[in-house]
Amino acid sequence: MRNKEGLRYPSIDKLLTKINSKYKLAYASAKRAKIIKEDDYTAIDPKCSKPVGIALEEILAGKVRIDFEEKK
Repeated sequence: MRNKEGLRYPSIDKLLTKINSKYKLAYASAKRAKIIKEDDYTAIDPKCSKPVGIALEEILAGKVRIDFEEKK
């Protein structure tokens, strides 16, 4: 199945409810996409075909746990 919504899916607004920063979201999705590509495994049945899109779908579905260190 191929995503017909292009860059509109998953929605950035919905993703920002999971991770409160676009920069953190980009970092987390890139790290997860690298793992998806290396291991050829995903925690969901994705609509997207590319690793970054799959990573974003996993983040939106709550299948990825991400902890960020807070600066003091």
